[in-house]
Amino acid sequence: MRVAVIAIAAFAPAACATVDREEVDARLPDRAGFAAEAPVEKPAAPDWLATFDSPQMEALVGEALARNNSLAASAATYRSSRELARQSRAGLLPRVEASFDASRQGTVFGPQQRAVFGSDRVYFNQYSAGVLLSWELDIFGRLADGARAAFNDAAAARADFEGARLSLAGRTAQAWFNLVEARQQRELAERDVDNRSRSYAVTDRRYGRGVSTSLDVRLSRSALASAEATLALRQRNELEASRALEVLLGRYPAAELAAPEALPKLPGLPDVGTPGDVLAQRPDVLAAERRMAAAGLRAREARKALLPQLTLTTPFSSNEEDFEDAFNINRIGGSIIAGLVQPLFQGGRLRSQARQRKRQMQGAVFDYVEAALNAFQEAENALGAETLLEKQETALRLAFEEAAAAQELTERRYASGRATIFELLDAQQRRITAESQYITIVRDRLSNRVSLHLAVGGAFEAPAFGPSADGQPVADAAETSKGGAA
Repeated sequence: MRVAVIAIAAFAPAACATVDREEVDARLPDRAGFAAEAPVEKPAAPDWLATFDSPQMEALVGEALARNNSLAASAATYRSSRELARQSRAGLLPRVEASFDASRQGTVFGPQQRAVFGSDRVYFNQYSAGVLLSWELDIFGRLADGARAAFNDAAAARADFEGARLSLAGRTAQAWFNLVEARQQRELAERDVDNRSRSYAVTDRRYGRGVSTSLDVRLSRSALASAEATLALRQRNELEASRALEVLLGRYPAAELAAPEALPKLPGLPDVGTPGDVLAQRPDVLAAERRMAAAGLRAREARKALLPQLTLTTPFSSNEEDFEDAFNINRIGGSIIAGLVQPLFQGGRLRSQARQRKRQMQGAVFDYVEAALNAFQEAENALGAETLLEKQETALRLAFEEAAAAQELTERRYASGRATIFELLDAQQRRITAESQYITIVRDRLSNRVSLHLAVGGAFEAPAFGPSADGQPVADAAETSKGGAA
């Protein structure tokens, strides 16, 4: 016992080691605000999805959250880790096992015994019942550390699910924007084909009158063929955009989902908070923090495995010939056995495990800091892009308007013979390119706004859309994980 006490005193200080928060904070940059500056127009929105004012898009997000298979798999992973945590907590409680045996034995008699008993054999019934209660007293908190680590793993899985849910909402919204843009690009290509068809008809008539040359006809015909090829490409892009969105919704990719004519209006830029808010809101950062806490607890658990383990065992049993006597409380005998086990030599396995868990804890710290830095980078990129995309949209809108006016002027000049076919084709190409770029930049600004909300872990309310893939809500928002951080 004296040896055990000495061992406890030697190992107890080392067993308390867990994640060093000072080391974590030293690796994280200390910033009060984001470096990228953007004109904030309104307070933070409690539901960023609703700010786009697109009921159709919100309905699609609700459908995706209810039917997407990847999200359902993430929810199943969370539930599995939650059950593992509950299993680990069971180790803190006593273990009770019951047993019952029945046997029947026969004894063969000799001639003298047969004369006495009147039979050549006799049978004996034997009944035994027992209850075994065993309990490892967690005197140093080793089992509790393991249970808390498991609950932190479950909390990390829950954060992973929330991250998958947020990501799915963002990807669905962006896929919706892509589909609307694809329709607009296809309609633009159709208008271009019609326009070039009219130009070719004019050129052909001029050639018939001897005003234009065969070169003009061939160039017009070539431009029309190129426009038709572009139209086929735009039609394919629209079909693929529709299928991509349908897969997110859990539908068969039949390209049956139609888009409206116009993209939603870009809402005002909200106040997204500070880098510290990102650490507190973004699901993947919260998941990394929970895994870091779990790794610290498991490192402490591994160190405590070197300490003595105290186990209480209480067997109760009976062994009777009558069935009823086997369960008679007065005939059951028992004892209490206390066992103290101190690991002395296992070839260095326990110490190696302790060092391994410590290295895993250090790796979890680096993973957490890396997740935080990646989150800061994405937030800074999205914020910085807000101002630059706005400038780009303004310039492209002007380029489109001027190109459209120049095309109209050139077409009139060509019809009157004051412009060449090269000037006409160049004006038409400039206009179609400028309008296509303008459509794309409008979609880019909307997609970047969604990326900004994803980068800062923005909150949103899932629109109601029936049951999930398994007939139940994909996660119980009211249920919280137990165990807490280290």
